[in-house]
Amino acid sequence: MTSEPVDGPSFATLPIPGPPGMELVAGSVDSHVHACPHINQRTLTVFDAVRAAAAAGQRGIGLMDVFANTSGLAALARRELAHLGVDVFGGIILEPYAGGLSPRAVTTALGMGYGDGGARFVSLPCHHTAFVARSENRSPAYIESCLSVPTTGPLPDPLPEIIDLCTGADVVFNLGHLSGPEAVAVAEAAAARGCTRMLCPAAYLTREEALAVSATGCTLEYSFFVLSHATDVPQTMIDAEPHQFARADVRRVVDVLKTVPPEKIVLSSDSGSVTLAPPVEALRELLMLLIGCGAPRDAVRVMVSDTPARLFKVPS
Repeated sequence: MTSEPVDGPSFATLPIPGPPGMELVAGSVDSHVHACPHINQRTLTVFDAVRAAAAAGQRGIGLMDVFANTSGLAALARRELAHLGVDVFGGIILEPYAGGLSPRAVTTALGMGYGDGGARFVSLPCHHTAFVARSENRSPAYIESCLSVPTTGPLPDPLPEIIDLCTGADVVFNLGHLSGPEAVAVAEAAAARGCTRMLCPAAYLTREEALAVSATGCTLEYSFFVLSHATDVPQTMIDAEPHQFARADVRRVVDVLKTVPPEKIVLSSDSGSVTLAPPVEALRELLMLLIGCGAPRDAVRVMVSDTPARLFKVPS
């Protein structure tokens, strides 16, 4: 006995809504993706990251790595996957493994590619700073080897030359993971040297420090990693020693988001580690977290799309 067909759509044809916030991910630029080869396991490769970004409708992604200049990998991804329409860009974090605080390393990164442009950002260290080393309870000798910036007086060499190279090439000068007072001092000094394309990871800054950095013209960055459960997991970020970060205060972040214009804030995933969902999903979760805690939805859209696109010169 056969049953008669039932009028109306079948379950197979019913639209299945995507997770909330995916409409904000579409058109976004995630400038902080960890998909490069690493000593730790990653959730995806560079090519996987580009394909996932394309599937989500993202405009661009930025590759970050503490071990190497990523400009060449970005150029390779752009060439091989250009048909997907995702702008892939890279740069250099001036960790010891990537050449350290070296103008020569910066110059190399700025030219790395296939003749179509090199690094779009140059970052001070993210892990080899005294601020991070102290938070990780590293040895006194290790801390002494890390970047420490005086909060008064001129910047130590070769920081002025590195800032000038970024300014001359019109690429993003990223302040790296400095303490709040150090970040304010570097941002003010860079602005005084004419640097206008700056980015400061700001999750651990106080409200007053974040406002002081923003007042220099520097864009603030808030990433998902330090607002998430990933901070609960000891990880080997740069060597064999596992370390944790204190979780950043999402309420303080939202307070800043409501105060600083969205045109001066970038939101990013900082994802790729196995402790987090892959970058597209991590970015969606960040956006919904911030909106759930009171960040204006329209402002969040600007912070994840318009601001990073303009800062990193992502074509429309």
